[in-house]
Amino acid sequence: MSVLSDQLVTVAVLAYLVAMIGHAVEYALGNARVRVGTPARELVGAGVGASGDGGSGPEPAVAGATAAERTVAERTVARARAAGLGAVAVTVVAALLHLGALIARGVAADRMPWGNMYEFVLTVSFIGVAGWLVVLWKRPTLRRLGLFLTLVMMLLVAIAELVLYTPVVPLVPALNSYWFIIHVATIVFSSGIFLLGVVPAAAYLMRAGYEQGRRSFPYLLAKRMPAAAALERLTFVLHAFSFPIFTFAVIAGAIWAEAAWGRPWGWDPKETWAFISWVVYAGYLHARATPSVRRNVATWLAVLGFLTVLMNLFGVNIFFEGLHSYGGLD
Repeated sequence: MSVLSDQLVTVAVLAYLVAMIGHAVEYALGNARVRVGTPARELVGAGVGASGDGGSGPEPAVAGATAAERTVAERTVARARAAGLGAVAVTVVAALLHLGALIARGVAADRMPWGNMYEFVLTVSFIGVAGWLVVLWKRPTLRRLGLFLTLVMMLLVAIAELVLYTPVVPLVPALNSYWFIIHVATIVFSSGIFLLGVVPAAAYLMRAGYEQGRRSFPYLLAKRMPAAAALERLTFVLHAFSFPIFTFAVIAGAIWAEAAWGRPWGWDPKETWAFISWVVYAGYLHARATPSVRRNVATWLAVLGFLTVLMNLFGVNIFFEGLHSYGGLD
């Protein structure tokens, strides 16, 4: 089962790559222009552009175009839509392969597959892509955000497989507790939603700059993204949903620490960085609820919050020693 898990992870990485290429094709075709005589006329309604509808809007029209040119434009938009829908279908397949790898890993280890950094990253990234598919089902107009989501997933799963891989080993004695499932499950779930939330947060910062007239890199990448307001709302909803779960996870960890080590809090590196993440995310939600704070300032706090999560996951496991040193990289 361990070999099967490894093979499924490899295929899942390739599937995420194919999905990313499909989203890139939709993004590129959405930027296509049609020549009408000598000058190039841009499609109206063929992409997100000014309307920010995510590429699911009305049929395109080209001002002053001939019937043949309009047909070419309509075919381009149809191909872009087909590429986007195909990318979503491949993402579903990749997520199923990803889930299969986790299940096979858990069966091989005879435990929940959260015992080391490799397994943790695989699980967090799966929660992120599963959450994305739920968001996409509710809001299909956000489909073009899938280009960035699948890029993040491909990189994370590939790094887990190539850099963080650890053979299946029994759970360390300190983790043999029912609190393992309670604490780690909530940490994994909330971290996965935070991972999903940072994608529209970064996209919002680029799109907001583009809507304000900035045309340099990276703002130009946001030309065909959904509208900034929609991205900002999605960022807030995801973080508002995940933060209480993360708060419970930190409290559950303190209760487990009291039972296992005789103290609820000891400023262990993992505990310290979990507290830092909690403060930053609380600051984001407070800033988001404060009318005098600009939206882009609040969103930068959300991005900073995820950087602290990454520090807790990678930096603490690699550079620090503590009671939570279960990364499996030794």
